[in-house]
Amino acid sequence: MRIGVSVPDPSGPDPQGRPPLGQVRDTLRRAADDGFPSAWMNNIFGLDALTALAVAGSQVPGIELGTAVVPTYPRHPAALAQQALTVAAATDGRLTLGVGTSHEIVIRDMFGYDFSKPVEHTREYLSILRPLLHGEAAKVHGNQLSADITLAIPAPTPVPLLLAALGPRMLRLAAEYADGTVLWMTGPATVRSHIVPTITAAAEAAGRPSPKVVCILPICVTSDPDAARAVAAKVFAIYGQLPSYRAMLDREGAAGPADVALVGDEAAVEAQLADLADAGVTDFVAGEFGRGEDAVRTRRLLTSLLET
Repeated sequence: MRIGVSVPDPSGPDPQGRPPLGQVRDTLRRAADDGFPSAWMNNIFGLDALTALAVAGSQVPGIELGTAVVPTYPRHPAALAQQALTVAAATDGRLTLGVGTSHEIVIRDMFGYDFSKPVEHTREYLSILRPLLHGEAAKVHGNQLSADITLAIPAPTPVPLLLAALGPRMLRLAAEYADGTVLWMTGPATVRSHIVPTITAAAEAAGRPSPKVVCILPICVTSDPDAARAVAAKVFAIYGQLPSYRAMLDREGAAGPADVALVGDEAAVEAQLADLADAGVTDFVAGEFGRGEDAVRTRRLLTSLLET
């Protein structure tokens, strides 16, 4: 199991006066210097992840750059492919594009899009996006999306594509159209019993390679796990209320996000990471949320595991 890190989305200049993109660049540089093979950035209401990774990532060679994830609805798949290929060109082909439908509260209530058929939307979206990321033409006339286009971007292809998928139908789409899935708020029991068997069987049925399973979870090495879980419960509370993540927490038997966070001393967290690897996670992405000495201990453990 490879280990990568999450890139926090800066909200503004930090106490040192660094602008947001400078913070992203420095976070990437530290991750690369620490030996992490990948760094992943979300795309919610802050910086545009692809633009930030193009600017900051072009200044930090060697490390894989991933989005986790770019919402599909607000961008036509051809426009997203064009942007992703441009980022790949700017970063020497180091981009992995993670996409997802986001949530009804965002897509319907904030953007004003119809969210009634997300599976159909995703199938049509990926059927356009995937060939374009491979440097091929896209000719699709669907119920929600259509395209008849070829892009002319001198970028490395293909750009690896991941789909945020939790339910069975979305996992099948991730196996058939993408290179795997990227998860959030999904614990090891659910990965073992639901995610991996479903996506693996779908990939085999479609004659596709074994899919990547990228799992992002909060992590904190600490001597006070109760306090750390209390922080996790507060910081990540919203994810216990969104239906798709709530379903995964219920499968896990978790009361809330704090229960799937990786928390404890070095031995305890290392055992939790080993459980994820045994469950079938191919890439773990650390959502470090500790402060002070806890942050130091967390990064120290993660970097030590890169050497094993």
